[in-house]
Amino acid sequence: ESLIKSKQNPVFLISRTDSIGDVILTLPMAGILKKIYPDSKIIFLGKTYTKPIIDCCSYVDEFLNWDEIKIQKESDQINSFKQENIDAFIHVFPSKEIAKLAKKSKIPIRISTSHRYYNWFYCNKLIKFSRKKSNLHEAQLNIKLIECLGANSFYEIEDLNNNIGIKAKDISISEYDLIDKTKFNLILHPKSNASAREWGIENFNKLISLLPQEDYNIFISGTKQEGDLIRESIINKNKGRVHDLTGVFSLDEFISFISKSDALIAASTGPLHIASVLGINALGIYPPIRPMHPGRWKPIGKNTKVFCKEKLCSECRKTKNCLCMKSISPKEIIDYLDSIKNKKDRQ
Repeated sequence: ESLIKSKQNPVFLISRTDSIGDVILTLPMAGILKKIYPDSKIIFLGKTYTKPIIDCCSYVDEFLNWDEIKIQKESDQINSFKQENIDAFIHVFPSKEIAKLAKKSKIPIRISTSHRYYNWFYCNKLIKFSRKKSNLHEAQLNIKLIECLGANSFYEIEDLNNNIGIKAKDISISEYDLIDKTKFNLILHPKSNASAREWGIENFNKLISLLPQEDYNIFISGTKQEGDLIRESIINKNKGRVHDLTGVFSLDEFISFISKSDALIAASTGPLHIASVLGINALGIYPPIRPMHPGRWKPIGKNTKVFCKEKLCSECRKTKNCLCMKSISPKEIIDYLDSIKNKKDRQ
């Protein structure tokens, strides 16, 4: 039975102040709450960096910026929460500082997991489950926190994708001119901002060399810093074969550009999750190591394909250099790309 009983127009705050992929896998929570409580208001507490993603979600009514709130004095922070008349505060990403503030703001229902000691002091609805040992996907685990608000105890990944409500904003950017409607527009995102194991520069170079130029229009994406890291090893090495988009876009521009492309290839990164929930072909390359494996972190969109060696991997657990990932051949990726390209050509 739901903790929110007969409340008219309840206000829910979802707190997830970490990175892009994590935020995307939390957004189905907003869609599910909206379906249970059609007249509710959903607020998302996040960081400046992830705001463009949250702004694309039709189920979120308001964004609260933690980067702005955290530098205020405590009385103003409490005010920021109090003026929203929040009924339930859902701590998806654990933060002692935010949990303490939510309690001081006298928010009636404060939901979190039971396994962090400080939550016993600051939250009044503790949910017992362990992410570390679970076989569930991250997006499914997130929903465990709102079962007490009426959510089902289990959702298929497809159900969660149907509750995400993300649509790219159409932004005017000159880079759209680089998209070639007569070819298959493919974004390669070689780096991961040190957040995930990587497929490796050699594999990306081999992939580029094997893709026929007359069929594929290739873009290299990444931050400016990532561009500096791979300029010599990938971008300059493939001059004339690839377009360099590193450091070019703001996040909202990049989201829009991804939505106009045909496919994106990356490791377990934010751009891979963006591509997936926008509905374009998202090809993810993953290690078989728990908890980094695709069972926990694969993107949830319907045109997602994950490449991962089916083996128990322990040798490279302690190193960033994942031999299992690097042994996934460019040929395997190309075979899949050709199949979706041929399907597109037939349409």
